[in-house]
Amino acid sequence: MSQVPANSSSHPLVVAITGASGAVYAVRLLQLLTQADREIHLTISPSGAAVILQELGFQLDLSQPDLQRLLGHVASWSTSAGVSDLANRAAESVSGCVHYHRYDDYMTPIASGSFQTSAMVVCPCSGSTLSGIARAASSNLIQRAAEVHLKEQRKLVLVPRETPLSVLQLENMHRLAASGAVLLPAMPGWYHGVSDLDSLVDFVVSRILDQLSVDNEVMHRWGG
Repeated sequence: MSQVPANSSSHPLVVAITGASGAVYAVRLLQLLTQADREIHLTISPSGAAVILQELGFQLDLSQPDLQRLLGHVASWSTSAGVSDLANRAAESVSGCVHYHRYDDYMTPIASGSFQTSAMVVCPCSGSTLSGIARAASSNLIQRAAEVHLKEQRKLVLVPRETPLSVLQLENMHRLAASGAVLLPAMPGWYHGVSDLDSLVDFVVSRILDQLSVDNEVMHRWGG
C-alpha cells in the first residue's frame, strides 16, 4: 500500500464516526489522513463506538479514547502487510494530528462557523444522523458541526451504509445533496483489481480522500 502524500491545505478536517455499519472505513480513513499529516478534529457517537466494538473488536472509552491504539488496530480479517505497516505509522503520529471532542460537547471549535476548516466527513453516517442533519435539528456535536459546514458552504461528505433505502432516507439524501452535501455511499467498486477485503475498503476510502482533496494512491484507478 502506498503512503498518502502530504496535502498543502492549512485548515483542519473534521471527521465524525456514527453508528452505521462500516467502522473499518472510518479507521482506515483516519490512518491515511494522519499519514498525510492532516490536522483532524474527531468526534464519535456512542453508537459509533458500539459498532467499532462489534465489527472491529476494539472498545473505546468515549470520555478519553485511546486513539493511538485505535489507529494501530488492524482487523483480524486483514491479511495485508501494507495495512499493518500503515496502522503502526498512524499510531505513532496520532498525538500530533488528532484533536478529540466529545459528541455532546458544544463548547468545541467545530461547533462554530468562525472556526475555519477545509471539510467534514461523517463516516460511516447512520440514518438518524442523516435525518438530523437534513432537518437542521442537531441533537449532538456531530450534527451541529455538519450544519456548520452546510451554512458556511464548506464541503460536507456523508458516507451512508444502508440497504435497502426507504423513501424517507432517499428524501433526506436528496435534501442534503440539494443543500450542497456530497453523498458518498459505501459502495465499493470491483473494477480495480480486487484481491482481498482490504482492496474493497481502500476503494471507498480513496473516493473519500478524493473528495477531501487529499492526494492518494491507495487504489488502482481506472485507466491507470
